[in-house]
Amino acid sequence: MNGPNGPTEGAFPYGSLVVDMALVLLVGWAVWWIVRYLRADAMTRQSIRQAVRVRWGWKRLAPMLKLAATDKTPTALASLANTDGKPIKPRVLIPALKVTHDAYGVIARASCLPGVGLAQFQKAAPHLADAWKCTRVAITQDKPGQVVIRGVRLDPLKLPTEHRPTGGVPDEAARWDLGLDEYAQPVSVDLTQVPGVTVAGLPGFGKTSLINRLLSDWAPSPCVQFACADGKVAAAHEGDYADWVQRMFAFVGDDLEEANKLFRDLVELRRLRSAWARKVLGVKSMWDVGPSENWPLVVLVIDEAHTYFRDHKGSDPKTKKLAALAAENARLVEDLVKKGRSVGMLVILATQKSTGDAIPTFIRDVCPVGLSFAQKTAEAAVAALGEEIREWPDANPINLQDPTYVGVASMNHQSQPGFTRIRTPYVSDADAARIADSTAHLTADPSALLEAFLGPRMWDKDVDLEKPAVDAA
Repeated sequence: MNGPNGPTEGAFPYGSLVVDMALVLLVGWAVWWIVRYLRADAMTRQSIRQAVRVRWGWKRLAPMLKLAATDKTPTALASLANTDGKPIKPRVLIPALKVTHDAYGVIARASCLPGVGLAQFQKAAPHLADAWKCTRVAITQDKPGQVVIRGVRLDPLKLPTEHRPTGGVPDEAARWDLGLDEYAQPVSVDLTQVPGVTVAGLPGFGKTSLINRLLSDWAPSPCVQFACADGKVAAAHEGDYADWVQRMFAFVGDDLEEANKLFRDLVELRRLRSAWARKVLGVKSMWDVGPSENWPLVVLVIDEAHTYFRDHKGSDPKTKKLAALAAENARLVEDLVKKGRSVGMLVILATQKSTGDAIPTFIRDVCPVGLSFAQKTAEAAVAALGEEIREWPDANPINLQDPTYVGVASMNHQSQPGFTRIRTPYVSDADAARIADSTAHLTADPSALLEAFLGPRMWDKDVDLEKPAVDAA
């Protein structure tokens, strides 16, 4: 406000206060960014610098890549301001871009414009990778009118990772966290309503560590019980599951007769669960209510599965007996895979080559989820992942034989077309032993749980299943 002789007292102090506050905010913001930058690791610092370059260069880069729209219609304000009658210059519209970073690169969200949508961004992806100095760039639709641009400076598939299990009960039943995809995004698989999983790959490329992670993450839940048949060893202490055997209600080695008994027991459990599911749970499928301590999800791990199914050739009595056991084992596991889904039974079959002689096709081809680590032949890759893998050469596991790719698997993901490659983390033996020790008290035989829950009278196999249901509360 001005007085007769100039500005009145108080006007300048007020303006000075506003300036001071703005400077304080600016300095605070700068200090926050500097502290954040200094506390970050070397990889993240590179990503921070990369994100800054992406923001600053976007308005110039977008028109060069035809990611801009020209608006020839003048705005109302421009029309009112045009007093000389000259043509109004068209406006160049640049998609708004918000950029964040992580250790591997940048994640940008861009708003679409008329004529500049998902297809145009995907077409420009290779050029964005060059301009942003990224190994690869992926464009996906985040929501209508917005795309997500994921650029990775470092290839996540070439950087080994580790997983240290917390020992906490998982938030979701039957969700298997696998690792990071080739864009460093977490990948998980929902195994609810899934009867079987196949895991293939050359020795030493990550199959056991992959299963170790599932055991480590799921073992703290009393609603999951484990059994294992390990075809590599004669006894548990000799193999990869020496620590885990205390968290398993059953374990067998490479003896076909012992494996046959385990498979028979599980088929009998499957049959009893099928008979009692509606009466005990009130629903046909256990997944309608989820697993519980009394009716847990039963996970059967069959490692080196070919041991139990291999066709034995010969006419001597011993070979004939082995051949009969192998054929019976295949029939029993087929029963579990084809009929165990709705009653909460999951079979994980691991082998080097999941060809028909290792895992019979009538078992392998009904397992909805399949993963493969490195393979030597195209035949083995097709057996593990299906004929479609031929159409996705970049994801073919025959390209994963380099030692750099130990721990990297290919899979057909449930939520997206085609195949994706995943960097699975390493789980140390010490961490696996720690979780096994701390959760050993949760081990229980599902058959005993069902018998105890039903009571001796209801457990009688001759009971009339048409009688009123027991109270499942």
